[in-house]
Amino acid sequence: MLTPTQLRAGMANSAWSYRGYNTTNLGRSDELLAHPVYAPIVERWLMECGQVASEILRRNVDLVTRVRERQETSLESYGDAIALIVAMELAQLELLAHFFQITTEQARFGFGYSLGEITALVASGVMDFRSALEIPLALANDCVALAEGVTLGILFTRAQELNLDQVRRICVRVNQAGRGVVGVSSYLAPNSVLLMGQGDTLDRFRELMKDDLGQHVHLRKHDQQWPPMHTPIVWQKNIPSRAADRMHTIPGDLVAPKPPVLSLVTGKFSYNDYNCREILYRWTDHPQRLWDAVYESLAVGVQTMIHVGPAPNIVPATFARLSDNVTAQVKGNLGMRALSVAARRYWLQALLPQRAALLRAPFVQHVILEVWLLLHAPAVTGIAPQAMESIEG
Repeated sequence: MLTPTQLRAGMANSAWSYRGYNTTNLGRSDELLAHPVYAPIVERWLMECGQVASEILRRNVDLVTRVRERQETSLESYGDAIALIVAMELAQLELLAHFFQITTEQARFGFGYSLGEITALVASGVMDFRSALEIPLALANDCVALAEGVTLGILFTRAQELNLDQVRRICVRVNQAGRGVVGVSSYLAPNSVLLMGQGDTLDRFRELMKDDLGQHVHLRKHDQQWPPMHTPIVWQKNIPSRAADRMHTIPGDLVAPKPPVLSLVTGKFSYNDYNCREILYRWTDHPQRLWDAVYESLAVGVQTMIHVGPAPNIVPATFARLSDNVTAQVKGNLGMRALSVAARRYWLQALLPQRAALLRAPFVQHVILEVWLLLHAPAVTGIAPQAMESIEG
């Protein structure tokens, strides 16, 4: 675990990663709220984001009580989850800046998965948090309504890269039947994507993929229902156009993000001083290009990924899988069984010569910010971080 001094010294080669919505969203927020030194900042962010949510959703949203009593969110409280995640991400960043003098501007760049992209833009000075929260909150109830009957599935192969064009073709063929919509929600890696589908669309996708994608491709379904963001399913309630209409009047100076924000809509550093509304319009229904963000992090030489939010999952897990695969692929003293498994990773074997940056994956350090903050929390109010480091040392 990096010390405050080490983390501060390495910020020039660090990047921020902001989490999005998941089936569980509390993480260790209650511990941060209960800490006598951290509590004022955490409670303030929970109250302010809860107030915005209450105004938009037209019901009482008490995030402080939810966190204090560890009341986990559900699909029915999707709006609460949105406000909670953003509140805790911004609270964690303020705690880091206030107590340890580590700020977002010191890093190379940031990116956010799904809802996390909105927090990344707030943290980079592009949007005010109140205005930013209004976008997903205003559409939350319709997203919950669309989630009925929507199933999440992961499409993957251990043998070769997925033929993404063919995946999209199968989605179109399924959708043409007029009995529900299926679409790619996230590109996790060259050999895996997330799909979301209504009704039996994932089952029909599975039948078609046997001939079109080959026998080595698998589709694993998950039971939970999900708001179908980043898929064409949201067209059914005009969510992209309604979000874009609200964004016309978002206040704020026309500034480029600092640090830069890599958009998972485009997979590139596409944000400038004026185009955040255009990209966020596409954010509602375009798949998340997580793999592009992972590769770019390695290509530019990021040495530390700082994962912001309550119990971040998908981004750390993606990096971990890549690290394990790279290690198994290149390690020379593997046992025969492990070696045979590595030899079947043709998708990775094919990428390594052209994308040597992937070899850096095992050497990137990962900081789960809420865990780090609790580990290095000041024990006594009024002790400066530098003094705390001396005590720890």
